[in-house]
Formats: sequence, C-alpha cells, structure tokens
Amino acid sequence: MAVDEPSRRVARRAPGRPTITAEPQEYVKRVQATFHEENVPSVYPHGTLEPFNGTKKSGVGLIDGYDPLDPMAPIGIRSRALIEPEDTLNIGPLKKIYLIWLVGASCDGCTVAVTGATHPRVEHLLAGILPGLPRVELIHTVVSTEVGPDWMHNLFMAERGELDAPYVITWEGSIMDESISGDGFWMGLGDDPNTGRQITSLEWLDRLAPGAAAVVAIGTCASWGGIPASKNNVTNAMAVMDYLGKDYRSAFGVPVVNVPGCAPIGDNYLETATAVLLFLNGLAPLPEFDNLGRPAWLFGETVHRHCPRAGYYEEGVFAEQYGDKECLVELGCWGPVVQCNIAERGNVDGHGGCMNIGGICIGCTMPGFPDKFSPIYAVSPGSMVSSNTSRVAGGMIRRMRNATRVDKNLTPRWDGEIPSGWARASTTPKGSMKVLHKFYSKAQHRNEGKAKEQTRKHSRPFEGR
Repeated sequence: MAVDEPSRRVARRAPGRPTITAEPQEYVKRVQATFHEENVPSVYPHGTLEPFNGTKKSGVGLIDGYDPLDPMAPIGIRSRALIEPEDTLNIGPLKKIYLIWLVGASCDGCTVAVTGATHPRVEHLLAGILPGLPRVELIHTVVSTEVGPDWMHNLFMAERGELDAPYVITWEGSIMDESISGDGFWMGLGDDPNTGRQITSLEWLDRLAPGAAAVVAIGTCASWGGIPASKNNVTNAMAVMDYLGKDYRSAFGVPVVNVPGCAPIGDNYLETATAVLLFLNGLAPLPEFDNLGRPAWLFGETVHRHCPRAGYYEEGVFAEQYGDKECLVELGCWGPVVQCNIAERGNVDGHGGCMNIGGICIGCTMPGFPDKFSPIYAVSPGSMVSSNTSRVAGGMIRRMRNATRVDKNLTPRWDGEIPSGWARASTTPKGSMKVLHKFYSKAQHRNEGKAKEQTRKHSRPFEGR
C-alpha cells in the first residue's frame, strides 16, 4: 500500500456508527518533502548511523510463525509483521519526533508505570541521548509543561500537518462510544477555539490517527477494552483496534501496536516504543508482533515458564495460604496460561512483580480480562485438573530426586556417615534406598563410553598446534 494513495486508514467500528473513511492528509506528502533524510544531518552525537536496508518479504502480514490463538502452537514461536520498504515513508534519520498522549477511560496508571521505567528511562528519550533515536517531544495532559490553549495548540498543529516533525500517538484507557453519550460526552479534551464546543478525546483520535507515524495502545484498557469494557458497562467501551478497525494503517503503514497490562510494565512500553522509533527512523526492521499486535519478544511466553515458583508446580507442591513459598495455582493463580513477562522482568527496575512478591496472576494482560478471569482468587476448573495430575506425577518425581540428592550429598569417603557436628542423625542409606543408590551409580556409568565418544566428536583441536 503506497502512502500517497487514497487509503481506508480510519474505518471506525463503533456499534451504531456509520463506517467513516478518512483520506490521507497533505501532511504525509509534506513530511516526505520536509523530513527526508537528505535534509537532515545523518551524524548523531554517538556516531554515524546507516538506515536499515534489509530484505523484507512483501506485504503487511504474519509470516514464519504461529497464530497465538492456535491451541497447537508452541508459546515461544513468534510471528512477525513485515512491511515493504516502498510501503513506508523513508524520512529518517530524524532530529525529533512528537509523542502525543491521548487519554480515554483511564486511571492514569499507565502514565505512572511509564514514569517508573528504567530500561530505557523516559527522560533519556526526552533528552535525545539514546543512539539512533530522535529526541521525543512529549505532549501529555499531565506531565507536559504547557497548559490550556498553549497545550491545545500542539494538537491543532498536528491536525493541520504543521508540526516540524512526525508524531506518534499513544492512547491510554478504553475508548467509550460517543454515539450513545446523548447530549453530553464521555471524555472531553479541550474546546474548539472558534465555536467553544467541547472536543472529545475520541474526536482527536479521528483527526490525528490518519497522519500518525504509529498508534500505540498502552495498557489493557487501550489494548483490549479492560475493566471499563467489562460485561454490563454502560459506555460500550472498547479497545483502540476495535475502534480503528483491522484495516487501519498509520502513515508509515503500521497497524495498531498493543502493550497490555493493568498497569503495564513501564519498561515494556518504552522498549516497544524505542523499537518502533528505530524502525520509523530507518535504522531497523519492524519489530516482531503477534497477530494481536503485542510485542512478540515480550508476550511470547507464559508467566509460568519464568515463575520462581514453577519448580514447585512440577513436583506437585502447592501453597495452602498466602505467604507460603510454594506454587500459587490452587489459590487462584492463572500464570500457566497468561502471556506476560512480569515474573521474569519484574515491575520496576527488575524488582517486584506479582508472583515474585507472593501474589497470584489474575490475567490482567490478556484480552479476556477481567470477565474471563472472574471471580478473582477462585481456582479455575482447569487448574484443579492439572494440579491434581501434577500432584500425582510430581510426588513420584520429588521422591526420586530426594533419594538422588541424599546420595549426592555424601562423599565416597564418608560411606554414609557425615563427620560434621551439624549432622542431627545418621544419613546412611538403608534397605531399598541402598539398593537404589547402587543401581543409580551403575546406570550413571553405563553410558561412559558413549559420553567420551561424543566429547571427542564435538571437541575442536587448538588452532596453530
């Protein structure tokens, strides 16, 4: 899809509203002429960086991977959305880029999470000190230094295509259906200076999405609808991609990017934004996303695979109350099925995270949250089946491992008697355990010849000798 062709960029999907088609703005052509790489110095303070010119397959789509909704697909396999170079604007390298932060039905928790990010830090982006990245001008309702008409002026300039650099939209919170708001509105963001009419947040998305370099939905509310979109809500709340539709492409040809979490990990958002900015700047390929628009390298694994308590699950040992050190599945934890990296990454600067501090996973990063994970703290039917299976198989595994551990904790010299004043009782194996240890020792050395052969086969001689 060429960027200068008429495009069905913003096809709104709000129930009860007609489908509206927005033509590309003249902004796109102006960006090509004004911010093309030949008009911008290519040398950064950190050195010269060359634009990415890698080979990409045709079209925007998912290739070389599995649909994460496919029950037969392994969780670690990633899909990748690739875009032809001619389908994007070749405008990098850029000196700066605007980040316009719009808010819907939100608690501002996503904003708080981003301010706590450390890899990278938000101030590093604002200062423009990261190699290969333009300086970010943040237009935010809370943390911007401008207020009132001066702040609104930025949005009007973006709408008219008069900003001196491209802009990226980040949307926080659910989108509420303004078609059912009656004579009022759900969420307003400034007034029209000519008429005094209240402009809704959703109207700003309508105006700015066609010309945006990218649209990033931050948090579960923006990504999937979240708590405001739960059953029986009165606002018909929805996600950003529900509203813009699956055919939406930014001015650079990028679909809606989703970084879920309630609240999300701040590092997840900034790492994703950094990767997208490198792509927009022409210095890297488009990052890997799954077919729900999530960063595949961040949401490709389940919580359980990196949970510090996963070993207890394997051995069939489960916590009975909060504060216990064992697996929390039988207290209502959804970690085995939830795609999130909180256990591995932590919440802030590698610290915290639900299971790391004794809490359960309630599934807050998933599209089905909260309805499909309710009631919270109740054990899921699937967990009862899997945990009982693990309890039986894990019990056998645990006993075998304990027997092996006892044997490996003895040196040959001790012969079962520990010459330590700390030993409370003799650990000399008796009866069946003694037979088991002898059998294990013989089995261990049975493949000694094969192991030596494998070592010789894979070893490499020192060069030059």
